[in-house]
Amino acid sequence: MDDPLVYLNGAMTPLSAAHIPVLDRGFIFGDGIYEVIPVYQRRMFRADQHLARLFRSLEAIGIPNPHNKEEWLQRIQQVMDAHEADDQMVYLQVTRGVARRAHAFPKEVTPTVFIMTNPIVLPTAAAREHGVACVSMEDRRWLHCEIKSISLLGNVLAAQNAAEHQVAESIQFRDDYLSEASASNVWIVKDGVLMGPPKDHLILEGIRYALIEELCAQLSIPFEMRRISRAEVFAADEIMLSSATKEVLAVVKLDEQTIGNGLPGPIYQQLYAAYQLAKAA
Repeated sequence: MDDPLVYLNGAMTPLSAAHIPVLDRGFIFGDGIYEVIPVYQRRMFRADQHLARLFRSLEAIGIPNPHNKEEWLQRIQQVMDAHEADDQMVYLQVTRGVARRAHAFPKEVTPTVFIMTNPIVLPTAAAREHGVACVSMEDRRWLHCEIKSISLLGNVLAAQNAAEHQVAESIQFRDDYLSEASASNVWIVKDGVLMGPPKDHLILEGIRYALIEELCAQLSIPFEMRRISRAEVFAADEIMLSSATKEVLAVVKLDEQTIGNGLPGPIYQQLYAAYQLAKAA
């Protein structure tokens, strides 16, 4: 679809005609939040959890939620129905709205609401079979990473770092402890135990965080959330990325160091298979 329909402030419109004023605080300050919901066979995957995170992010930065849950679902469905693809990636964005440029919150301003969708692009069969390479870097982002903010310059720079190294992701460390990648959560496996960083202000709690914990329980895989040192990451038997678009993806090389035996490992294989079953349920 060359000019897909999108939702903007109460109306469906062609993407080319969707415009916002230059004084929208999302444009001026990055003052807004977003959410991304995967859709498989025209069914939203874990929509309740995605909307709950949307609501948490809105509350965290003091933007009044413009819609209740059912209204959000209706608007998302409207956008999904306007597109041909059965598997989609829905993008939602809410900014504080349009106001005279001043840093403090304006009074009596109406939030800007935007929804679009695109066909979902998942990792290739080759990436699944052989795994991917990553590079490490220092995490220099702000200290409210738990908010899914549209202020993503730190993530953009991390993604560009990965692109310049011709790898899949930049895996970040803050004070020599694992945080997350530019657009993924990061997991390690050691001696059969799956481990991830704690859910705090240093990472965005991916929706797959709870899902992977659930899958580990189903598969009887020991699961821990704790601070993980750089040394532990490089000594891991397996490293994995998780996100809405990557689902679960094995990392087989980090900074030119081979991880494990250089192939996607058995815990990854189990989690990936279980993930596919969860999508189809």
